[in-house]
Amino acid sequence: MEDDKRRIMVVDDDITNLNACVFSLMEFYDIIPASSADKMFKLLAKVKPELIILDIEMPEKDGFEAMRELKRNGDLANIPVIFMTATMDPEWETNGVELGALDFIYKPLSRALTLRRLKNYFELIDFRSQAKGK
Repeated sequence: MEDDKRRIMVVDDDITNLNACVFSLMEFYDIIPASSADKMFKLLAKVKPELIILDIEMPEKDGFEAMRELKRNGDLANIPVIFMTATMDPEWETNGVELGALDFIYKPLSRALTLRRLKNYFELIDFRSQAKGK
């Protein structure tokens, strides 16, 4: 890993989708894969990413439930989250944004669009951080 790469956690129960996402982003980002929300929380106890890409449709604990749990945890509440899903549903988008998600990206991922959005989000995060004087 290069020290200047931003760290992103990608959470998806579908190993094919998880691997595709990791492969698409690993050239530019330090990617931490997790195959479930529970595994995500175990990893978050050890490492803090700068952003989480979180699948919605997962067994046991879906992305919305995982997001609510993230927001209840003071140490994790401020990690930006982008939801990832194959389902285009305006109610899901509204629910996700109301829970605090930055945005939605849709499967199958467009590598170019996803990379552009991530660059935009990190620029926004950096701008906000500078504005706060950090």
